[in-house]
Amino acid sequence: MTENWVPTRALGRSVLLTGLLLLLGVALGRVDLVLLAAPFAIGAALHLRRVPRSAPEITITADEQHIVEGGAIDAGLTVANPDEIGYDLVVVRTRTSPWLRLEQSDRPFAITVPSDGWAAIDLPGEALRWGRQDVGPAAARASACGGLLASRPVVTAARGVRVYPVTEPFNATEAMPAAAGLVGAHRSRRPGEGGELAGVRQFAPGDRLRRIDWRVSLRTRDLHVAYTLSDRDAEVLLLLDVLGEVGLPGGIRGSASVLDTTVRAAAAIAEHYLHRGDRVSLLEYGAAARRLRPASGRRQYLTVLEWLLDVRPDPVDTEQYENILGAHQVSSSALVVVLTPLVDPRAADMLAQLTQSGRYTVAVDTLPPDAAPPVRDQWTPLATRLWRIERENVLGRLREHGVPVVAWAGAGSLDLVLRDVARMASTPRGR
Repeated sequence: MTENWVPTRALGRSVLLTGLLLLLGVALGRVDLVLLAAPFAIGAALHLRRVPRSAPEITITADEQHIVEGGAIDAGLTVANPDEIGYDLVVVRTRTSPWLRLEQSDRPFAITVPSDGWAAIDLPGEALRWGRQDVGPAAARASACGGLLASRPVVTAARGVRVYPVTEPFNATEAMPAAAGLVGAHRSRRPGEGGELAGVRQFAPGDRLRRIDWRVSLRTRDLHVAYTLSDRDAEVLLLLDVLGEVGLPGGIRGSASVLDTTVRAAAAIAEHYLHRGDRVSLLEYGAAARRLRPASGRRQYLTVLEWLLDVRPDPVDTEQYENILGAHQVSSSALVVVLTPLVDPRAADMLAQLTQSGRYTVAVDTLPPDAAPPVRDQWTPLATRLWRIERENVLGRLREHGVPVVAWAGAGSLDLVLRDVARMASTPRGR
């Protein structure tokens, strides 16, 4: 007997019955009772002549490919027997994330594993929601020696599966021409040496003579130069409001919570701008204030998807929220797309602060249309109605202050966002 294996109740009953029959046979002088105990003793001795020493080894396998919401996932369990003695039966059970619908994962599996061999259990399924989901932990227990010995439970750690948010195909009517070379499709608004004319201004020390606009200079009798915009890719900052969660997540085919809408919208907008060569950065409006540095290209898109997997509700104290934007310098030339449900009053203050600082800001409303608190008494519907009226007033005040607010309704609603961004980008910036 080894520390990995323990006797079962069957062995205990066999020993007890054998001993009891032998005692009664000797005490009563009955040979038939002794003969009746002989099969139990011989059978136990034959089964225990070779005792296993190694416990089963269990391994969880999961698909490492690019999995999106609604996509298929291939998971499985592998049970190995490193011992020279075969296992009579191995019972395996595993737990999985509720957002991974794996076939037959809610019941135990009974398999046989030969000596120095292995057996596999396939668990195909479907990924229902974005995030870092777990397959496992899994536990296995084997029996050997005719069921007289059982191994101690062997537990293996869970295997993580990365499920990326689904992004709908983008069909924007406001799309600009494709990027050429190292510049993005959207021109930077920063003045510099470029090919796009931005306007005419008075001559200043350091201006090149070839930039002098002689027609305007002769008319005004002062030297004027034509200045251009820099041939740089535009920077888009996606600001995610994670101060709270509203609604119940239902997976790819169910209802969407605020975080579901926020993450999927961020993935779609980032994919659109990165596909056109622009630089995209992300920032959380929460206690942690996580940030992803601006970059462009396919590698940045994969980094954005990886970054979005860790988005969680992250409430912040009232005294700390004012320092979130100050701690992370937001470029004055960046297009700021704020994904917010506008449930927390501090989100509206943050939008007003961005607008007053002169940054081009677009708000995307991520509150589900049917979001409502659970009914606790007869006053809950009335309170919800008053709250929605107050929220509509906040939206109206934001629009009056020049903050375009667009309700997210899939990839089609991104047209409105781009139209507002293009309109603001073409408007001369006040000093």
